[in-house]
Amino acid sequence: MPPTSQAPVSPPPSRSRRPAWLAMAAALGLLSGAIAPASATICATDTVPGATLLLPYFEVDLNDPNGLTTLFSINNAAAAAVLTHVVLWTDLDVPVLAFDVYLTGFDVQTINLRDIIISGDLPRTASAGQDPTDTISPRGGLSQDVDFASCDGILPLPPLPAVFTNHLQHALSGLPSPLLSNLCAGLLYGDNVARGYVTVDTVGRCSTDYPGDIGYFASNNSGVVTDQNVLWGSWYIVDATKGFAEGSDMVAIEADGSNPATSTPGHYTFYGRFDGWSAVDHREPLATTFAAQFATGGGFNGGTDLLVWRDSKVMQQPFACPAQPGVNPAWFPIGQEGFVIFDEQEHAVVTGTGTCNTPPPCPPSPKPPVPPFLPFPAATQRTLVSGAQLPVPFAFGWFYIDLNGTSAGGNPMADPAAQQAWVITTQSSNLHFAVALDAYRLDDACAANHFVP
Repeated sequence: MPPTSQAPVSPPPSRSRRPAWLAMAAALGLLSGAIAPASATICATDTVPGATLLLPYFEVDLNDPNGLTTLFSINNAAAAAVLTHVVLWTDLDVPVLAFDVYLTGFDVQTINLRDIIISGDLPRTASAGQDPTDTISPRGGLSQDVDFASCDGILPLPPLPAVFTNHLQHALSGLPSPLLSNLCAGLLYGDNVARGYVTVDTVGRCSTDYPGDIGYFASNNSGVVTDQNVLWGSWYIVDATKGFAEGSDMVAIEADGSNPATSTPGHYTFYGRFDGWSAVDHREPLATTFAAQFATGGGFNGGTDLLVWRDSKVMQQPFACPAQPGVNPAWFPIGQEGFVIFDEQEHAVVTGTGTCNTPPPCPPSPKPPVPPFLPFPAATQRTLVSGAQLPVPFAFGWFYIDLNGTSAGGNPMADPAAQQAWVITTQSSNLHFAVALDAYRLDDACAANHFVP
């Protein structure tokens, strides 16, 4: 497996320097009476706290210290303290860093990925046993603070050494990493931007494990992870030099060890590719089919991007450089079952056919995508609408996106063609303002749609 962070660093910005809006948001949550987290409703598209958080996509400009970066928060919805485990993944599904974050009850920890990837500053937290003076992770009046003895000697985290930040910068930008025996882990765009995604799990003990490691998931809740549905949060991609930001909610994934959908071997679960589709992770899967609106003019003359996370269904290892479709990794690029482009008058173009599936008159000279049509080939990416990967014949409209399909990895017996994903639309005005919205989910991988209009 790739290296993990074994120890901790010089503290990043202290907890007292949280943005004022974040403290206000936390206070409003308490005042509204949201003291107890919502109970799990498995295989639903509800927005409630989960046992796993997904940041579907991040970007960090490695050239400009004030440029593009991504921030995300890990929030505890319960009064009870909780231990979480954060993993950074490349855009081709290779894990490159794992570390723990402790939260007292109702706590919030905001993380700037620039601090980690460039400066090596990991979030500085500690449970009661490592923080006897209650100064590192102070307990609030309504909050619990407990001791995780397994974190002795691990928390609070020290800074990452330069050799490790160098590894992160290389691995996340598609370059060979010395710590990976000069193998690669991501796509090489050549722009020196680190890309990937993040997962955060509730855990019962400190570790440097990845989800694919033995013992991370285990039956009878004897593994590293727990099923505590208490996590929620937000993410923001920010470019301070351009006065530009976009953000949305972290994706909260619920766990249930008794629901047949998330405890029956052969069913699709979020981490199924790591546990042989045994459902021992107990996490609900995400959606497979989406509806997403786009605009490439008017007030949104900056255009529309789709941020898309996909399940490779493979426990990916580092590979020989560079990434080559169909070779390294074998599952790359990922295709899809169906993709339909609609304008706002219901004219439709089914990709790969060049057909206008609507009564006359069709839009003049539509230019639908032609094979091979692979707008979202990686585990995570930003795809420009009307760009080379996703040409569209309309200035305004919406997409019907069916991201199911098979892969080079294993497939759940219940539905081998199901393939979970997450889609976010971001629309901007020449980078002066932007909005980010989760696409509408039309199903979930518990019962995936296999249908194209």
